[in-house]
Amino acid sequence: MTDRLLEVLGKLRKPRIFVLGDLVLDRYVWGSVNRVSPEAPVPIVRVNSEDYRPGGASNVVSNLAALGARVACGGVVGRDAGGKELLRLLRSRRSDVSAVLQDSAKPTSVKTRMIAHNQQMLRVDSESVETIRPELQKRLLAAALREAARSDLAIISDYSKGTLPPEVCEGFIRRAKCPVLVGLKGRDHRKYARAAGASLNRSELLTLSREDDVDRGARKLLRELSLKFLLVTLGERGMRVYTPVGAPITLPALARQVYDVTGAGDTALAAFGVAFASGLSLEESALLANASAGVVVAKVGTETVTREELRAQASQGHGHRKIVTRAELLRALANERARGRKVAFTNGCFDLLHAGHAALLEFARSRGDLLVVGLNSDRSVRALKGKGRPIVPQGGRARLLAALEAVDYVVVFDETSVEKLVRAVRPDVLVKADQYSTKEVVGRSHAGRVELAPMLKGLSTTDLIGRVRGS
Repeated sequence: MTDRLLEVLGKLRKPRIFVLGDLVLDRYVWGSVNRVSPEAPVPIVRVNSEDYRPGGASNVVSNLAALGARVACGGVVGRDAGGKELLRLLRSRRSDVSAVLQDSAKPTSVKTRMIAHNQQMLRVDSESVETIRPELQKRLLAAALREAARSDLAIISDYSKGTLPPEVCEGFIRRAKCPVLVGLKGRDHRKYARAAGASLNRSELLTLSREDDVDRGARKLLRELSLKFLLVTLGERGMRVYTPVGAPITLPALARQVYDVTGAGDTALAAFGVAFASGLSLEESALLANASAGVVVAKVGTETVTREELRAQASQGHGHRKIVTRAELLRALANERARGRKVAFTNGCFDLLHAGHAALLEFARSRGDLLVVGLNSDRSVRALKGKGRPIVPQGGRARLLAALEAVDYVVVFDETSVEKLVRAVRPDVLVKADQYSTKEVVGRSHAGRVELAPMLKGLSTTDLIGRVRGS
């Protein structure tokens, strides 16, 4: 699978893709919860920061741009602060917004999510779902057709916000000069008949087909809409691509840790679109979509995935998105801290991982919102421990650490002293085993505070190796 993904990534071009749909502004309020309100049984969220991201069809645009496509988008935003911010965000992603119309009668859809400790506490939607006026429909259709004539692929992203009435969708699919791929949402799916293909998730398939069986429901939609293919995302069961004849293409789920499924369908749709518009097969397009969705659900909020992230994941085999370079780590921590998250850090050789290591890591993770583990390279382990060490090479040690739930990031360092890495990370909490005193902890001056984790007695890698050699 990893070799295939690298092969697919190598075939990707930079196609021009037009997105038509419901443009939504996502607002994220990041905070923490320490107590319950005395006024009602609800948590009090203490706000640390907030940010804005493109949502709805705009999230498809962001994902396409992140994957290297040249993007244009069409839709309607209000003549309001939300519309101004959304246009700014789209332009910052180098999206052509010449087909985005502004209408004072239809306010910009804004979804506000309040998040504390990586959990969504509340969502507030501010929007009008009234259908856009007939004269605006005509203007939008004309602008969309102009963009489609210059594109390799068009994607329709429908969030049932009133931008895509049947007159717009049917006219666009019938007259577009490029293939049209549809993100199926809402109950009025017949307006998408004769599109090249469509994408939806399991619950959307159940709603539209009224079939409990995925295969029967998918084939029913293929027939009803005269589609050439249908992509169905199945969560923990992976993904399937159906065509009018033959067995479906089935791919297993790739996510190893799911934090947030927000926007994962948009990511899958965009990745499939980039591959399909690059001339790749349905199977190759689905493979890219599946891998992309597997990465994005391990992030919080409306997020994207890049070719570089996918290439790194494939190059590491199943080594994990958690294993990062120092530069990647520092970029990730900047984003984490912008959301008010506290960083815990520990380090070591972690050769022959055992229960004592697990206890240390669990203790360290409990001291922050995320845990970074600095891992000594093979060279530095040899310098510290002598000939014959490490027993397990650094790639294997990193993969074992990444598989642990307590660990959020693993970074390998080559120095015999961890001080340089600690100085770069500047953790809020630096954790070491209690065999050291606080004054002996290297890098303590670069951390917010130092905490000592109680060691499990009688457990050490050196003892384990001695017992194995003795036996």
